[in-house]
Amino acid sequence: MLRGLYNWTIRLSGHKHAHWALAAVSFAESSFFPVPPDVMLVPMTVARPERAWFYATVCTIASVAGALLGYAIGALLYDTLGHWLISIYGYEDKLEEFRALYGEWGAWIILIKGATPIPYKLVTIASGFAGYSLFWFIVLSLITRGARFFLVAGILNRFGEPIKRFIEEHLGLVSAAFALLIVAGFVVARYVI
Repeated sequence: MLRGLYNWTIRLSGHKHAHWALAAVSFAESSFFPVPPDVMLVPMTVARPERAWFYATVCTIASVAGALLGYAIGALLYDTLGHWLISIYGYEDKLEEFRALYGEWGAWIILIKGATPIPYKLVTIASGFAGYSLFWFIVLSLITRGARFFLVAGILNRFGEPIKRFIEEHLGLVSAAFALLIVAGFVVARYVI
């Protein structure tokens, strides 16, 4: 199954509309979807390393656009949709504490959490709920999401062929490690933060 999904993503990278699928996943991940865009960014960039910077730009712009939706959910729809989304991830008991931290540490929260495997949708919804400055939210989201995606793209652009060989030879291990990283992000967000 993993091999089929990986091969499908590699084939998708050659399609003229592949960047739209990447944009859709990046957008959704910042507001409600649990899977990060790396599941598409990595294989697409490995397949076409010459497009690494384009893919990173697509991820960044779409992620920040999705972050605006997450912010709106937190600011305008928290009592309905926002609370439901936060409770699905099990963080409803920590949101008030998180909101209180924004007064003093808002910029650092956005910058640090936006670059980690901690689900960014939690940051976007909480930012809107806390009433964090929309202007600074956008600026900081561009910085942190851009840094994250351009770092991945840069590494894959530079070391694409050896990484591609490693992924193809050890797909099960790479997939398990990536899944573990996603789960770890949720666990850290739930029990540490």
